[in-house]
Amino acid sequence: MLNRAAALSLLVIGLAVPVLGETFTFRADRMTGGRASGKEITVLSGNAEVRSDKLLLKAERIELHGEDNQFIDCTGNVWGREEDKDILFQTDRLRYDRKLKIARLEGNSSLEDKKNELVAKGRYIEYDDQAEVTVFQISVRLFKDTMVCRSEYAIYRRNEKLLDLSGFPVVYKKSDEFRADRIRVDLDTDDVTMEGSVSGSIKD
Repeated sequence: MLNRAAALSLLVIGLAVPVLGETFTFRADRMTGGRASGKEITVLSGNAEVRSDKLLLKAERIELHGEDNQFIDCTGNVWGREEDKDILFQTDRLRYDRKLKIARLEGNSSLEDKKNELVAKGRYIEYDDQAEVTVFQISVRLFKDTMVCRSEYAIYRRNEKLLDLSGFPVVYKKSDEFRADRIRVDLDTDDVTMEGSVSGSIKD
């Protein structure tokens, strides 16, 4: 448990975010760090949790640094949820810029968009919250209903419900298989558009 001094430090730091204009709170079993000018850093370890606006992050270790705690670096069993959009994610490491609202997930990573019923996995995921665009790289796998997509690179445009695949993309729809240089999937209709070296198989 945090002692009284540590708890007071948490309270002071949590209120010191007038520039970003968000409610910012955090807690953990232990806290270390300093607020010297130019070297602002706070390290939370053991059941660490940070809530920034509508984003909730949990990890074994969380580092907060930069002016007004702009940057959040999470490592170890990272779990997060964007509450207003109902997006869940898990990863080995997450870096988040509170000002730009961009999250970068590294290692074994997954993202679930419950609204659009999409689950995606990859080794690197970059999520732009303001543009609602997500980039997936390396061993990408995406699942929606009975459809499975694989590629080395993918862009997910959440507002348009569009998924663009490249890097040896393949789409499986039940017993059908589609391959091409580039594949676009409309997640609203499940329609597939292919370009370049198109091939596939359809079973009656």
